[in-house]
Amino acid sequence: QVQLVESGGGLVQPGGSLRLSCAASGKILKLYTTAWYRQAPGKQRYLVARITSSRSTNYADSVKGRFTISRDNDKNTVYLQMNSLKPEDTAVYYCNGESWGTSIWPWGQGTQVTVSS
Repeated sequence: QVQLVESGGGLVQPGGSLRLSCAASGKILKLYTTAWYRQAPGKQRYLVARITSSRSTNYADSVKGRFTISRDNDKNTVYLQMNSLKPEDTAVYYCNGESWGTSIWPWGQGTQVTVSS
């Protein structure tokens, strides 16, 4: 049974940075494509960044150039470095395995990111 634990969220001013972590148990992340998703209040959850088993990465246009996804195989953890944060980045951020555009594991609790002055 896979368990995903997201952390690193918080309140940050516009232009600031945060690094989110996604620690997994029950699955070896380097064997899968892993993605970060976000869900703002009243909106659907959508994928913002993914990293494949071979470390290829893809980003949503809204975060391209500002966010970087990475993976530490020894720690079985995926990260999301978020720079130049904007108020519209405010959301709960989740990680999950991803296959053909679909999440494949049970969701964790997510981590709240709030960008506000």
